[in-house]
Amino acid sequence: MVNEREIEERLTAKADRLPSLPGVYIFRDRAGKIIYIGKAKSLRSRVRSYFQRSGREDFKSAYLRHNAADLEYVLTDTEVEALILESTLVKKNQPKLNVRLKDDKSFLHIKLTVNEAFPRVLLTRRIRNDGALYFGPYLPASLARNTIKVINRHFLLRTCRIEIDGKLDRPCLEYYIHRCLGPCVEGLCSKEEYRQAVQDVILLLEGKNENLVSKLTQKMVEASEEERFEAAALFRDRIQLVRDLAEKQKMASSSGSNIDVFGYFREGPRLALQLFTMRSGRVVGKREFFWEDLEYFDPPNFLRDALQQYYLHAGFLPDQIYLPGPIEDRETIAEWLSERKKRTSRRKVRLLSPQRGEKLDLVSLVERNAKIAFDSRFRVLKSSKTKLLDNLREVLGLSKIPRRIEAFDISNIQSAEPVASMVVCIDGIMTNREYRKFKIKTVKAPNDFAAMQEVISRRYTRLLAEDAPLPDLILIDGGKGQLQSGLQALSELGIEDTPVASIAKREELLFVPHKLEPIQLSLSSPTLHLIQEIRDEAHRFAVTYHRKRRSIRDFKSELDEIPGIGEKRKKRLLQAFGSVARIRRAGEEELIPFVGKKLAHQIHQRFKKGPGAE
Repeated sequence: MVNEREIEERLTAKADRLPSLPGVYIFRDRAGKIIYIGKAKSLRSRVRSYFQRSGREDFKSAYLRHNAADLEYVLTDTEVEALILESTLVKKNQPKLNVRLKDDKSFLHIKLTVNEAFPRVLLTRRIRNDGALYFGPYLPASLARNTIKVINRHFLLRTCRIEIDGKLDRPCLEYYIHRCLGPCVEGLCSKEEYRQAVQDVILLLEGKNENLVSKLTQKMVEASEEERFEAAALFRDRIQLVRDLAEKQKMASSSGSNIDVFGYFREGPRLALQLFTMRSGRVVGKREFFWEDLEYFDPPNFLRDALQQYYLHAGFLPDQIYLPGPIEDRETIAEWLSERKKRTSRRKVRLLSPQRGEKLDLVSLVERNAKIAFDSRFRVLKSSKTKLLDNLREVLGLSKIPRRIEAFDISNIQSAEPVASMVVCIDGIMTNREYRKFKIKTVKAPNDFAAMQEVISRRYTRLLAEDAPLPDLILIDGGKGQLQSGLQALSELGIEDTPVASIAKREELLFVPHKLEPIQLSLSSPTLHLIQEIRDEAHRFAVTYHRKRRSIRDFKSELDEIPGIGEKRKKRLLQAFGSVARIRRAGEEELIPFVGKKLAHQIHQRFKKGPGAE
């Protein structure tokens, strides 16, 4: 077995051979999991720095030296390209050591599908890298909905999802009530007319109201001179509409002072990051982001990672960004954001760390709000959750507060594809990154007791092998039988002193070892509600996994009846489409590259007829 010293020497040698060029480097652990992604102007210099020991060493370097087992890299032409690639890979893989930006809310954005021949406007809470334009976030959400209504009513973009080829015999009702330009029927609307309407909508959504009013005024004059008075009246109404909307609009504008202000408050591994968005000199909204388990904290690195992730797919970029301190790669970040901003404005994005005056006062205000958010999120929460857990300690007769609870459930519907789940509750909060799922391996017939014993044994055999800490409480979904199965598994491992309890669904009774009678809490007890929340989450996670397993099994059994399809082709289809549901919906043309024309036709026909078809 390769020891830690040998791995470090191998990685050091690999770092020495890296090119002195810009790119992205990726560290993986012994299990092959990505633990850190970084970018560098010179890959060789940056990666080598992790293996050069010094008197004062940061947490990240020490962690990588002790835990990294492999190193990969991707070359790019420029440092800005490396920055973009790093942001994308971090967002996709969410490594342990990278800052993972997430909040509890998803705000409404407006999506303009310019990636389609005849674009539409839609409401969305998710920003994707799909070629469409995104605008927002809109605060309050009603502003986004009202803006969509205005666009549909006055700019007449289509709202349908059909493929537009101009070959329909007649338009739908939307055209006749003057809510659509009718691009679906040849002769009603040219591509150029529709494109102009889309450009007007872009100006409106970007807040370029004066530009739009000027453009519409010109069109109104031209229509009037050509005696197209109905069209002139339409442009006149749009001009008035834009002017009215400009007074109420609180989203991004490309003129005036557009500033984003960041501030944070931190204690130990917990941190609250606050963002104020200022448009045309007014604070129009704020967002909050929270971290509960920061492994290490280096402010310049943290701010850089936070900005990268926040602005990776942002629909609007401000003129200035105020930060509470210095930021790593300031020039590269500013260059990247300015390049993106060129699409809508000639202004560059400036990153500032104010030292005095009104700008510093504004950052201080945001930092005070970050502290308020921190207190609201962690201090109040900690107090109430700690009390609940202390009550649970008393109820179960535990020696200490159960800060980490691991809960198990078995899903075994109709004796098919038995599986199990484990969910984790830390300090009273469900922590889904710690969840685990199990395929039952040794139990063939339906036997929840034996399945529970297998899963408990597998879980804690692994923890013992890894010398990892055991939970403060193991919670099992079930009654006395399931509890005894868990105790048997723990006894065989020599850890029978680990606290265990089970909860029976029907009467919500708690069973604990060495007590003949079950514990019955009041149905209104907050402590019982916490136990139910954990139990229900374990059940949900198990059932979700079980349905997925059955779906894959049914899919494979149906394909087994088609001659010429074996395990390799089934695996290839799942890898290509990602899920059984997508394979069922796929057309023949989509299937052909993976199984050939003949089999694609047979698969398509099979799923078209439905399960069990002849």
